[in-house]
Amino acid sequence: MRHVPVLQEEVVRFLTRPHGAFIDGTVGDGGHAAALLIASGPESRLLGLDLDPGALHAAAEFLAPFGEQVRLLHGTFADLKRHATASGFTAVSGILFDLGLRAEHLDAARGFSFRSISPLDMRFDQEGTVTLPEPSLPALQRLARQHPAYTAATLLARLSASELADVFSTYGDERFAERIAGAIVAARRRTPITTTGELKHLVIRALPRTARHGRIHGATRVFQALRIAVNRELESLERGLTDALNLLDHGGRLAVIAYHSGEDRIVKQRFREAQATGAFTVLTRRPLKPTMSEQTRNPRSRSAKLRILEHQ
Repeated sequence: MRHVPVLQEEVVRFLTRPHGAFIDGTVGDGGHAAALLIASGPESRLLGLDLDPGALHAAAEFLAPFGEQVRLLHGTFADLKRHATASGFTAVSGILFDLGLRAEHLDAARGFSFRSISPLDMRFDQEGTVTLPEPSLPALQRLARQHPAYTAATLLARLSASELADVFSTYGDERFAERIAGAIVAARRRTPITTTGELKHLVIRALPRTARHGRIHGATRVFQALRIAVNRELESLERGLTDALNLLDHGGRLAVIAYHSGEDRIVKQRFREAQATGAFTVLTRRPLKPTMSEQTRNPRSRSAKLRILEHQ
């Protein structure tokens, strides 16, 4: 199933500029990119980045009709300025970061979803060829020195109970982080935790009975935290936002679609700081959210929040 772009109409409405130069820092299957290029005309051009080689392959096929208007690179938006400068994108009309997962990530056997059994990998770049930012948590910094492209399974095997709890609470807002971390450490003494099924059942058993059946699955926050930690997502976002602000042309706009509170807090704070300098204006006093119609068509869009900033 092809990934359905989230908030596509809103992104196009705010970012479209005739003859514009655009950067999609998370190009995915190319849906947002194609819509922007169509709306902005044949003189527009776009640089697309993605950590996932599979996503780039899908984007290359989908965006092939645009020919030389499009340049695609395997990389992270944490290095946005370097990639943009090398590709001739130095005064940019619009930049997009869509921080969500592709549908293919949840359906593929790569450890992102607990709804199927697969190895606990969770790396967007399974080739391990892209250098990621240094993690912010000391335990992950140490792990990264020993295993630069560490997987979720490696993280679960190497960190102490207190360090695992820190990962789950910092990146997943998990209330029961200590209980879950303790259960993981006890279980791995018997056998390594290497699959999504093993982890899901461990997490559920560690939760209080009253917390096992809520609005979201009990393992959701732990899986989210591991994915963020493995791919250094929040650290990449911090660096990517800084680079994006420096690349925008006057009148250029930065659009970010966040899906959980940790991401959205960072975006909201950075946009406020940028506006306080007087050089930028926040165009979305409150984040834009998918309509009920879009949520019905695409349930994975429900948690999306779009914030937009303009360079004066």
